[in-house]
Amino acid sequence: MQRAGIISQVRMGSTRLPSKVLLPAAGRPLLDYHVTRLCQSGLPVILATTTEPADDVLAAYAEANQLPYHRGSEADVLARYYETAQKFDLDVIVRVTSDCPLVDGPLIGAAVARYLEEGNPLVYRSNSIVRTFPRGLDFEIFSMELLAEAYANATLPYEREHVTPYIKAKPATAGRVIYRDEVWPGGDLSRFRITLDTAEDYEVLRALIEQYGAAELRVADLLALLEAHPEIMALNAHIEQKTT
Repeated sequence: MQRAGIISQVRMGSTRLPSKVLLPAAGRPLLDYHVTRLCQSGLPVILATTTEPADDVLAAYAEANQLPYHRGSEADVLARYYETAQKFDLDVIVRVTSDCPLVDGPLIGAAVARYLEEGNPLVYRSNSIVRTFPRGLDFEIFSMELLAEAYANATLPYEREHVTPYIKAKPATAGRVIYRDEVWPGGDLSRFRITLDTAEDYEVLRALIEQYGAAELRVADLLALLEAHPEIMALNAHIEQKTT
């Protein structure tokens, strides 16, 4: 039986919004919401942080909350993922980033079930191949086989920093990876941002969580909430996502 798990990359350093994952909303750090919602997938949740002293607080957070974690390179995130997957004996990896406090666990769990049912280690599944979900609900699913190949062969800095560019480039080079796209059936909501990268993003997330209980909502109700409150979603509509 294949062992699947979620690895969330997390660190305190951020050029736009330092220490962002521990910023509070409704009296709790945003990282709490991220982890709690991921656990609703039914999958193990593992934090992959760095060996930098600034991230000691994240190791302490993991220990206090009885979360498995690994500390690795800050710059070589691909190596950090590979080491984490090895350490916890994963066959299938779900990649998420910790700047997504409203990520949806059941959405991920259902996609992993489809991945496991297909049983093909050359499949790469994601909900951001053709983006219809808001930024902040992103996930990627791939096998340890593909991760190990990327770890062994990726040489470009952006391939090491962003984990999956080498995997996603494979169709152009060898025709091997098979894409499976997760598309939101309710239409294109990619104009919305519920990720955490700037002060404006934080303002949006605080409003959604503190005023409307967004952290308790499943994906359909959450997305309906975004559509119902354009005045909130306008707060960060001008933010440009950093490119990989």
